[in-house]
Amino acid sequence: MILQQGDVLIKKVVGAKGKRLDHLTLASGEFSGHHHTITGGDAELYEHEGTLFLKVKSEEAILTHQEHSAIVIPQGEYEIGIVKEYNHFSEEAKSVAD
Repeated sequence: MILQQGDVLIKKVVGAKGKRLDHLTLASGEFSGHHHTITGGDAELYEHEGTLFLKVKSEEAILTHQEHSAIVIPQGEYEIGIVKEYNHFSEEAKSVAD
């Protein structure tokens, strides 16, 4: 299962791991100050080698952002990613800015 909110991808995995973080912000806007943050439900965020993992411990968690509709994330473990934009002319990939 893959969920998406703006430029944030949420992919179901087994065995989320890493150092537990003291916040629930999955991504922050580079310029706008907006952020993708878990605002409802019981969840924990982990970081391992530059990758974020989310554990939703309650039946569901709510992900909110100032410019997108809230989405419901079911109980489980997830890897958090950012949508990449590929320029075929320069053959470069870069993160999409939300």
